[in-house]
Amino acid sequence: MNKGTLYIVATPIGNLEDITLRAIRTLKESDFIAAEDTRHTKILLNKYGIEKPLISYYSYNKIRKTDKIVGLLKEGKDIALVSDSGTPGISDPGELLIKEAIKESINIIGIPGPTALIAGLVLSGKPTAKFIFEGFLSNKSGRRQNRLRELKCEKRTVILYESCHRITKLLSDMKEILGERQIAVAREITKKFEEVKRGTPEELFEYFSGTKPRGEFVVIF
Repeated sequence: MNKGTLYIVATPIGNLEDITLRAIRTLKESDFIAAEDTRHTKILLNKYGIEKPLISYYSYNKIRKTDKIVGLLKEGKDIALVSDSGTPGISDPGELLIKEAIKESINIIGIPGPTALIAGLVLSGKPTAKFIFEGFLSNKSGRRQNRLRELKCEKRTVILYESCHRITKLLSDMKEILGERQIAVAREITKKFEEVKRGTPEELFEYFSGTKPRGEFVVIF
């Protein structure tokens, strides 16, 4: 029996129109769709009239569900992997499934599309020739501060992700460690309340401390 194919399908990071024709076709033709949050993914699928069986695949069940998905792939089923937004495998559990599929010699095809880190980088105005992506720093204050001290001397542009619940904590640490360095913060990229703020960590800390920040954040320095 021929093995199936695992499709790594990038989906919109906000605006549902930011999806490629190829991604829509792949979702329609796959036997199953593995989704980080099935409720979230159903919104996208409903918009484009896609009805396929969904497999819940998120951080807390990824080890158990990886075995199930790999088993389906070995049976010849084609599976599309999607994240809540953007490209699977970037700061989400899809990384494990991709590694296991490679171990089992399963064919993997990427369907490229949106990713918040690139959108945030180009909106920031910071140098794009060389950059590093750090994802989410630790939620432990000491570890986060230590990593920022290490990144302080980085010559390349640094891209971070942060949640609305911790953005002011991150900016407070950046204020103490990076001083007057100019940074950029982008949030809700492609959504109704998209916003890009540029300034020192202290200026942006004061700005976001005076609001109730919502959405996902990309921080660039």
